[in-house]
Amino acid sequence: MQPARVTKFGAYVYEDGSKYIGDWNDRGRKHGLGHVQLKDNTRYEGGFSNGLCSGLGVLQYPDGARYEGEFMEGWFHGHGMFWRADGMKYEGQFRGGRIWGLGLVTFKDGSHGLPRHEGFFKDCKFVQKKKCPGVVTDAQRAALMARIQTEQT
Repeated sequence: MQPARVTKFGAYVYEDGSKYIGDWNDRGRKHGLGHVQLKDNTRYEGGFSNGLCSGLGVLQYPDGARYEGEFMEGWFHGHGMFWRADGMKYEGQFRGGRIWGLGLVTFKDGSHGLPRHEGFFKDCKFVQKKKCPGVVTDAQRAALMARIQTEQT
């Protein structure tokens, strides 16, 4: 079986009012770069593979929460940055849509908490203190590359 490839660019409005504008593959799935806006105004811009968010992208929620970074099979996965609507920020690793791996939390006031919330997180919970400046840099880089890519979609 041949891998799917981008064959056309176009737009589609789904029955629920969601909209997609971008690349499609020869199987009729979102594939390549595109933009989705859901009925609740959640927006995603970035890469798709066989209908799912994959590669780099930016996801913006109606309440102001935002994720910028790597996706795999529809999930936050890899390196990225997530801002909650209350101003808290996490920079680090994600797995299967969850904060999982090394990272750093910054609260709205610019602090990192006491004790400092830098280290290993498992299923969104801080479990082990550890310095991880390289991972934070990788997360910032992935977020920047996702923003740059969305400017081109």
